[in-house]
Amino acid sequence: MKITLLVAFTAISMVCSGRPADLFIEAESFAEKGGWVIDQQFMDQMGSPYLMAHGMGVPVEKASTRVTFPKAGTYYVYVRTYNWTSPWKNAEGPGKFKLSVNGKQLSAVLGVKGSEWMWQEAGKVSIKNEQATLALHDLTGFNGRCDAIYFTTEQGAIPPSDVNALEAFRRKALQLPDTPPTAGTYDLVVVGGGIAGICAAISAARLGCKVALINDRPVLGGNNSSEIRVHLGGRIETAPYKELGNLLKEFGPTRGGNAQPAAHYEDAQKAEAVAKEKNITLFSNYHVSGVEMDGQKIRAVIAKHIENGTEQRFCAPLFADCTGDGTVGYLAGADYRMGRESRSEFGETTAPEKADKLTMGASVQWYSVDNGSSSGFPLFNYGVTFNDKSCEKVTMGEWTWETGMNVDQIKDFERIRDYGLMVVYSNWSYLKNNLKENSPFRNLKLGWVAYISGKRESRRLMGDYVMKEDDLRKNVAHEDGTASTTWSIDLHYPDPKNTENFPGAEFKSIARHINIYPYPIPYRCLYSRNIDNLFMAGRNISVTHVALGTVRVMRTTGMMGEVVGMAVSLCKQHGVRPRGVYQSHLDELKALMQEGVGRKGLPNNQPNNQHYNEGGTLTKPPEIKN
Repeated sequence: MKITLLVAFTAISMVCSGRPADLFIEAESFAEKGGWVIDQQFMDQMGSPYLMAHGMGVPVEKASTRVTFPKAGTYYVYVRTYNWTSPWKNAEGPGKFKLSVNGKQLSAVLGVKGSEWMWQEAGKVSIKNEQATLALHDLTGFNGRCDAIYFTTEQGAIPPSDVNALEAFRRKALQLPDTPPTAGTYDLVVVGGGIAGICAAISAARLGCKVALINDRPVLGGNNSSEIRVHLGGRIETAPYKELGNLLKEFGPTRGGNAQPAAHYEDAQKAEAVAKEKNITLFSNYHVSGVEMDGQKIRAVIAKHIENGTEQRFCAPLFADCTGDGTVGYLAGADYRMGRESRSEFGETTAPEKADKLTMGASVQWYSVDNGSSSGFPLFNYGVTFNDKSCEKVTMGEWTWETGMNVDQIKDFERIRDYGLMVVYSNWSYLKNNLKENSPFRNLKLGWVAYISGKRESRRLMGDYVMKEDDLRKNVAHEDGTASTTWSIDLHYPDPKNTENFPGAEFKSIARHINIYPYPIPYRCLYSRNIDNLFMAGRNISVTHVALGTVRVMRTTGMMGEVVGMAVSLCKQHGVRPRGVYQSHLDELKALMQEGVGRKGLPNNQPNNQHYNEGGTLTKPPEIKN
């Protein structure tokens, strides 16, 4: 869905005698993005998406747009930007760019100052014709970023930097109504268009529910999209409900592997699968930023378009949080956890003795390609120093390039992603420019570096049951078992070899695997214990940190979504909430799971990439204990 609203992109002050005039432009609203990309990953922390020049060291094509000034005159210009390497080096940063007005570049080099998001003075311009063209000119290809541009005839009148005050300023500038228009009324609103969200939406739709699917990117698939490029892990066709997971045969990619060329992830097939469902309305590029509550029940969610800032209100009796971060649950006040539980709380032998904030990290994956001749790369050294011993002599990096384990995966996620970018560029620069024996790298250039980071763990929303290590390792039976998790308990830790060279600043990980027998996830883990009409599917379900190690892979999360869609249909049929399905309609849910909603007779699209356990062979099931 693409909406072009030029009037919404600018805010024009009342022009009266003696009063200053101003113009506010959100960079993400530029009509022509050129080679710049929209980065919306940190909207909850900074209030807005931004444009970023993600050129992997090669300057990208300019972004441009037409604007209308309120009147002719001299305007002072301020640009909200960020020196993104400043957490690691107190120096001029690499993300350099300039702003031009009507083809004339202002003198200020932007994106190189300060240590936080700030309004940088860009200069002043004389506007003679109220219609003008603005353009952003990337100078380096190293992720320069622009959030907004402000023109004012009053020198020093800079917009606020405080996030809350700036949000109020934005709303006024964009003329957003206090009450957003309603996008429609649905039986279910699914937030998050990853594998879990796609499956939840299709499952509910095929069982007669009207569904809104809200995705904050233009591409569906989440970690399995061409933007992040993680293969589908886990197994389908597994007892006790072997028909669960057939949906993935309809739109899952036929090839596996991480950090592969974009075509491997078959984005169009996912989009087509959703488009075919007459009961699903897809809202691409919308980020849920607020909720309306009625006691312990969600009445509506508010979503903002990541390009033009317009908002819509989505009403439904039921909601499914498939965001990964548990965003809807968090906004609604759902009980949640982050970090590792103590060993004693759930009797988990793999848990640490004391609870802590450690999580699994996020990965910026990348690969290089053969240029056919010698290929250079700019010197890049902004706080992470490599030598012949500490550098990674590799031509690609996949899941093991993992950052942020000791940092808050919500509040500090931009820093986590930026560190992932920085170590990729810094290491590649060393290989190309400083490594003594660098002939294997001489003809290579960076072919792809993810700017959307693949996240493994953040908030886990608590349900009526919290699945733990003993459930998995002792095969504890629950009457409400649903889709089977088959992956090993796969937990990540900083790589000790990487720690030796970068203590406290690791960017490589190792995985420790504990093999399990396929285990049905209790239905009670798939709905919130204190928000009455909230389901969840994906890595944010009700499990401990240890148990998350198995359920977080995407074939498994897809089956969770399928079960949630089935439960939604029962809620609609019987007029109950998620807990009511467990209390009164569990046999009906079991019958639906036995049947599945996917097309019958399709071949498994990745038969050779289906692991019970990534770390080893299938273990013999232990004696079941009730």
